[in-house]
Amino acid sequence: AGGLKEDYSTSHAFNDDNHCDLTTMLPEVSYNSNSDGAVAQISRRNQLGPHISKASLPELGAGGSWSTCTNGAHLTPPSDVAHVQFASRIAFKLVWAPPDFSTFVLVDDEGRELKRGRPTGKLPPLYARQGNYELVRGGKYAVAAEAAGAGKPAPANGEACAAAEDCLAGA
Repeated sequence: AGGLKEDYSTSHAFNDDNHCDLTTMLPEVSYNSNSDGAVAQISRRNQLGPHISKASLPELGAGGSWSTCTNGAHLTPPSDVAHVQFASRIAFKLVWAPPDFSTFVLVDDEGRELKRGRPTGKLPPLYARQGNYELVRGGKYAVAAEAAGAGKPAPANGEACAAAEDCLAGA
């Protein structure tokens, strides 16, 4: 998905709580390593460049894609790996929807819902799906997931609810 080969280095993508952002980037930033520590809770030696080069489909153009870490996405502006380490917007973010975490949404960089789904088969563990939502709770990327979990349509134009409880209650 997203211009990445399916191999061992990409097997974690969308299968845990944190690696749920599909990020495309320019070649000149793909070897950035967070050496300045600007992304909290990420190693200062987060050298993904060789993996990005190896796993990105070259026929899709220069640069590359990677499933980057979501942590820091609850902040405004987002302070996650895509936005800070790679100076990029996300193509999409996968967010599991509370309260049962059996539904997910894909949202764009502004938090607008692109798609929602209820997968079948083997899912990531429940604790990972819950943890994924916790990484965005309180921020713009949680709004569509909260609406989906409440069985409601996503707010128009990515409008945020006054509080997460309002979305869950359907107010």
